[in-house]
Amino acid sequence: MTEKTSPNYKRYDLGQQARGTVVEVVLSCINNIRLMDESNFKLYAEGKSFKFLGGRAEKSPARLTIPKTGHWHVVVDKTGFQALSNSNVRAIPPKMLNLADLSAPRTAANSATANQDFAKARSA
Repeated sequence: MTEKTSPNYKRYDLGQQARGTVVEVVLSCINNIRLMDESNFKLYAEGKSFKFLGGRAEKSPARLTIPKTGHWHVVVDKTGFQALSNSNVRAIPPKMLNLADLSAPRTAANSATANQDFAKARSA
């Protein structure tokens, strides 16, 4: 993950990320957080209309979930604020189904939950 700074924003290049990855952003003050794919970041950098997830972040840490696999960027910007926040970003991979849990002996209590978890993992 690389960080680049301009006077008005910091960009974190997350690179290729899987759908369901949680992006956690820690801020030192209120700023805007914008999660964008590669094409929308280019539009943002050119000052054109763009789409993003996020917005004004008043609580830290803020968490956003990547909606589809691809190349992603996080921008922390001071639009509407006096100062650019100190920030830190990390990507938390989606939880993977632990197949070892499915092979554990099942009781009536955990059998239905394990089957539901397995069905969710297969449909993701």
